[in-house]
Amino acid sequence: MIAAKVIDNIWATRKADSLVGLKFMLVEILGGLDAGRLIIAADTISAGIGDRVLVSLGSSARKMMDREDVPIDAAIVGIIDEDCTF
Repeated sequence: MIAAKVIDNIWATRKADSLVGLKFMLVEILGGLDAGRLIIAADTISAGIGDRVLVSLGSSARKMMDREDVPIDAAIVGIIDEDCTF
């Protein structure tokens, strides 16, 4: 799991059927060796732009969808409280 900041929405009007109905966000990784790296994450909790979030990666991200056939490798699973710092 990593900490990241939501930068923007990602819109995809054409996508695999298993992705229909999912909301995608562009997030920037906070801290560590990958700080500043941008990734796209499925949003499972209705995070907003500017929120600092917890992002689950790999098979753990797919498990958040309750389906193993969803082709995602990153999912927003929590919003970090404002009093935390990195």
